[in-house]
Amino acid sequence: MMEPQARDEDLIRRYLDGDVQAFGTLVERHERRVYNLALRMTGREEDARDATQDAFLSALRKLKGFRGEAAFTTWLHRVTVNACYDLLRKRQRAPLLHERPPDEGPPRPEPAEPDHADTVDLSVDVQRALLEVPPDFRATLILCDVQDLPYEEAAAILGVPIGTVKSRLHRGRVALGRALGVPTLRERPDAAGPSEGTMSR
Repeated sequence: MMEPQARDEDLIRRYLDGDVQAFGTLVERHERRVYNLALRMTGREEDARDATQDAFLSALRKLKGFRGEAAFTTWLHRVTVNACYDLLRKRQRAPLLHERPPDEGPPRPEPAEPDHADTVDLSVDVQRALLEVPPDFRATLILCDVQDLPYEEAAAILGVPIGTVKSRLHRGRVALGRALGVPTLRERPDAAGPSEGTMSR
């Protein structure tokens, strides 16, 4: 009979009690999820690897402050989004999506837990268009539309009210549509009547 998988909270407690390997287990379990989020946010594999490393280093430094008020995955998502924001500010350039270079080595191992983003097959055009969306809106699109997280969890990750999540999601979808060349209702020549109001933050 297989031993049941340790909960994230148990691994955190073990690490804080001196079991260094426990944090390594957390990294192995969540690395793919963090990397996928970073890749969607930054658009470049090199930047995604840097942001992933920064996120785990930041998580390691802050782990003593983790109170368990939210799930560890929610907390780690927030750390990752902040790492991506920091990297994008440092780069100060529009990221470009590149294919994996042939000499980079094997892909990252599959996580112990499935990641919904792995099942979402975004076309290259959609991924490139996503990078034209402002980072705040982009993060909300990735969390809600790509990772399929509920508004409440996205709000906890981003540190904003649920109403702001809904507003950013709406505006992000509009921006993504424009980047893909899809006209909004008010831009369509055949649109009749007043256009739908824009949600306020």
